[in-house]
Amino acid sequence: MQQSDEHERRSGSILVVEDEADLVWVVRFNLELEGFRTFVASNGQSALQLLEEVNPDLMLLDLMMPVMDGWGVLHEIRRRGLARPRVVVVSARTGPGDRARAEDYAVDAFVAKPFDMEDLLRTIRSLLPPPRRQE
Repeated sequence: MQQSDEHERRSGSILVVEDEADLVWVVRFNLELEGFRTFVASNGQSALQLLEEVNPDLMLLDLMMPVMDGWGVLHEIRRRGLARPRVVVVSARTGPGDRARAEDYAVDAFVAKPFDMEDLLRTIRSLLPPPRRQE
């Protein structure tokens, strides 16, 4: 598989925290095409367990999930003093209160559902630039 210069292969890892299986499949497929290693958690509690085992470069975080929502994940990361990856909130909850709360948690980007996959990838690329080429 050959990629265009515009879409250089990336390196790094991304934790996808999302409970919609079809959406997880599409996002994961596209991230892996970009060259990212992916991990998946279907709820906030699973995400916290994964964060203790792996150190992803970025986390795509849904806000509305069973067991523990996205806000709970961010709160627990802060409370436990866990290493926090870059965070992109991906949610249908886009009101001013949610955006203000995202700012309080120093979220790196906020992407509204439904989203265009290329827009999401562009956001991720801006946060995780390609590795430098050795000259």
